[in-house]
Amino acid sequence: MKPADRILCRRPQPVSEDPLPAELHPVLRRIYRARQVGAAAELDCTLERLLPPTLLLGMDRAVALLDQALRQQRRILIVADFDADGATSCAVVVRALTQMGAKDVRYLVPNRFEYGYGLTPEIVALAAQQNPDLIITVDNGISSVAGVRAARAHGMQVLITDHHLPGAELPEADAIVNPNQPGDAFPSKHLAGVGVAFYLMLALRAHLRASGWFADRTEARAAEQGSSGGGFAQQDITEPNLALLLDLVALGTVADVVPLDANNRILVAQGLARLNAGVGSPGVRALLAVAKRLPGRITAMDLGFVAGPRLNAAGRLADMSLGIACLLTDDAAAAQQMARELDTLNRERRGIEAGMQNQALAALENLKLDAAGLPRGLCLYDESWHQGVIGLVAARIKERVHRPVIAFARANEHELKGSARSVAGLHIRDALDSIAARHPGLLSKFGGHAMAAGLTLARERFDAFAQAFDAEVSRWLTDDDLQGRLYTDGELAVEDFSLSLAETLRAGGPWGQGFPEPLFDGCFDVLERRIVGEKHLKLTLRTGSSKPIGAIAFHAAATPSDWTRIRAAYRLDVNEYQGNRSLQLVLEHLESA
Repeated sequence: MKPADRILCRRPQPVSEDPLPAELHPVLRRIYRARQVGAAAELDCTLERLLPPTLLLGMDRAVALLDQALRQQRRILIVADFDADGATSCAVVVRALTQMGAKDVRYLVPNRFEYGYGLTPEIVALAAQQNPDLIITVDNGISSVAGVRAARAHGMQVLITDHHLPGAELPEADAIVNPNQPGDAFPSKHLAGVGVAFYLMLALRAHLRASGWFADRTEARAAEQGSSGGGFAQQDITEPNLALLLDLVALGTVADVVPLDANNRILVAQGLARLNAGVGSPGVRALLAVAKRLPGRITAMDLGFVAGPRLNAAGRLADMSLGIACLLTDDAAAAQQMARELDTLNRERRGIEAGMQNQALAALENLKLDAAGLPRGLCLYDESWHQGVIGLVAARIKERVHRPVIAFARANEHELKGSARSVAGLHIRDALDSIAARHPGLLSKFGGHAMAAGLTLARERFDAFAQAFDAEVSRWLTDDDLQGRLYTDGELAVEDFSLSLAETLRAGGPWGQGFPEPLFDGCFDVLERRIVGEKHLKLTLRTGSSKPIGAIAFHAAATPSDWTRIRAAYRLDVNEYQGNRSLQLVLEHLESA
C-alpha cells in the first residue's frame, strides 16, 4: 500500500492587532502569530514566568507527607513508569529528595512484560519486599485504585504524582498531585509527568526553606561535627539548586510529546540552555554525545529524536532501570558506558520496529484496499509482534494512512496489549471510555491522553473490539477528517533563503508538539539529484532568481528521477560539515510541480 497523499495547507494568520515586538524578524513574527502567540510576554522563557506550584490541587497535602518523611527519615520508594517521562521523573525525585536530606530513597520500575503499567496490586506486593513507609508514584497512579488500596492495606502511605487523565474513580491515596484531576485549577494542563514531579520538589523546597529546615540541618551538622567528628557530616544538606535538574525536565517533557504551551516552553528552554552551556546531568549529556550531539547546538528535536528514543529503548526491550541509573549517576565515565548500552538497545529496537512496520504494511497491501476502503479506526495484530514496540508501529502506520491506529501484541496466553495513536479530532482516551461504556466487559483496562493511549483485552475479543473501535471512530470522524494534511507557514521570499534566518528560527523555539517547528512550502527547479546513504535524496534546487540551494529528503530515494520541478514543504536547516556551515532545506514532502 502506498502512503496516502497529503494535502499542503497554510496556517491562517490571526486578524487581530499584532502585539509582538517590532524588532522580531518578519518571518518569525508571522510564525508566532500563526501559533496564537498573543503577547510578547509569552516569548519570555525565564524562570520568573513559571507558574507557581501552589496552584496545583493537593500540593499542600503532598508536601506535608514529604516533610514528615524527611523529619522521621522514613523509607521512600519511587514507583516509576517505564518510559522516558517516567525515568526522568524518577531521577528528578530521587536527586531532589536526596539533596534535601532523605537517607533511604529507592526506586522500582515495573517490568512492562511481567507487571504492566502503573501501581498494580502485583507491583505493591513486589514493593512490600522493600518495606517502604511511603510510595511515591511518578508518571502513573491516577488510575491505580486497586493498587493504592493494596498499598494502604500493607500500611504504606501513597503519594500519587501523575498527568494522565483520571477515570471515574480516584484512588484513595494520601495525596494526589495531577493537573488533570477534577477540581484542579492549574492553568497548564499539559505538564508531563516529570513536570509534575519537578513542581512537587519546588513546593517541598519552598516549604522546607520557610520552616528553617536547611538552616536547622546546617546547625545540626555543625553540632554533630563538634561532638563526634563525623556522622551527619557525611551528607551535606544545603538548600539545593533545583534548576540543575531542568535538563531532566526538558528531556522528559519533549520525549513524552506533550504540547509545548507557554509554561512547558519555559521548562524546555531552561533545560536546553543548561545543556548548551555544558552543564546538566552526565547521563543526559552522554545520551546526546553518543549520537554526536554536543553542547552549543542542542535543540528540542535532539531531545525528542536522539536522547528520548535511546532512553526509551531500555523500557521497550529490557528494563528501564538501566535508563534511570544512567540519569542518576554523577560519574561521567559510567554515564558514557550506560549510554553506549542504551544506544545498542535502540539499534535493536529500530530493527524490530522496521520489521513489524513492514509486516503491518504488507498485511494492509494484501487486503487490496485503498485508503477509502480501510476502516476509519484501524486495529492491527500479529502474533510475533513485540509489545515494547507496538506504540511506535501504531504511530508510523498512522502517519501512512492518516487515521487512528491501534497495534496489538500478545501479552500472555489470554490477553492482548494495545497501543493507540490518534489524529486531530479524536480524543483517543475518551473514545476508549465510550467503547467501555457501550460494550461492558470488552476492555480489561485502558488509560492515556488525547493522542495516545494503552489498553488490554482478552484475545478472543479482538475482532469484536476492532469493530467497536471502527464504529466509535466513525461517530467522530468523516472521510474528510482522515485526509492527511500538512500545515505550512507559507512561502519564503528569495532573500529569506539565508543562513541567518535559519539560525534565527532555530533560536526562536523551543519547537515541538503544539508549537510546531516552522515549515514552509514553495516550488523549485531541480538542478541536481543524487542518492546518499542508499535511501536519502540529495538535491540542488533553485527558486526564482535564488542561488542554488542544497536540500535533502530523507527516505525518499524512490522519488521519480524525471521530476525537474517540484513543490515541496521544507524546513530551513543549518548543515555543518568539516567545520563549514551552510543553509540546507530539509524536505518533509515533495511532489511534481
